[in-house]
Order: sequence, then C-alpha cells, then structure tokens
Amino acid sequence: MSRTSPLPTTHPVTFTRRSLSLLVFSLGLSLAACSPQAAVTDAVTLDFARAELEAGRAILIDIREPNEHATGVAKGAQLLPMRQLGARLSEIPTATDKPVLLICNTQNRSSSTLSALRERGYAHVRYVQGGMSEWVRRGWPVVRP
Repeated sequence: MSRTSPLPTTHPVTFTRRSLSLLVFSLGLSLAACSPQAAVTDAVTLDFARAELEAGRAILIDIREPNEHATGVAKGAQLLPMRQLGARLSEIPTATDKPVLLICNTQNRSSSTLSALRERGYAHVRYVQGGMSEWVRRGWPVVRP
C-alpha cells in the first residue's frame, strides 16, 4: 500500500532569515546579494583557526551576540556582534597581511556574514567551520570577555 506525502511538491524555504536579513539590512545590501551558504573554499577548519590565532597570524572575530560572548570566547578574539556590524564595519581590518576569520556559534551566521562582507570588498575574510560550539565541545580554553 503506497502512501502519498502530505507535503506539497513546492514549499517555501524554511531556514532562518531573520539574522541574515538583519545583517543585510545593517550593511545596506539587498537580500539577493547574499548567499545563505558560503562556498567551501571560504571556510577554514577549527584547528587551523586556533593555530593561526595563537601564532598571531590571523585575526579572529567572534560575531556572536553579547549574551553568547558571556559564556566564553577564544582568548584573543575580537568581539563584534553581528547586529552591530553595520555601525562598526570599520573595525574589520582591510589590510590583507593577516586573514580575518569569522566565528559564530555553529558557522551559520559567520558564513552568511562572509557573503555580505565579500560584497563590500573584504576578500581576505573566511569563516570558521564548526564555530564556538565545536570549540567548547573539544574542551578548548575560553575566557570571559
């Protein structure tokens, strides 16, 4: 006996657009200019990000919100909440001598933010796969901001 699916053949995309829309609005970009998922080549591994941060060869920007920062951040990370990016865009280094690595909780916001920053000319920015949730899961050290 075959059953038919109760779902229609077409349905709207259900990924969360609130944070992406907020970022797009704050940076003054159109929604069409942003991709919800950055290309794999735009990502760096968590191991790479930690090694580069600790060696002083990269700048890690934690784009989580202040209530998330309160749970702990990677030592040496700059704190720049995603909601404040539009007003604080000048705090993201434009010099390409050190890569800028974006980290959020899981990589969803950082990959979306990367897309928006690329539209603004930040070619040296990457996002960190796994995010701070994976950092903490591995037992790596965090500090209170």
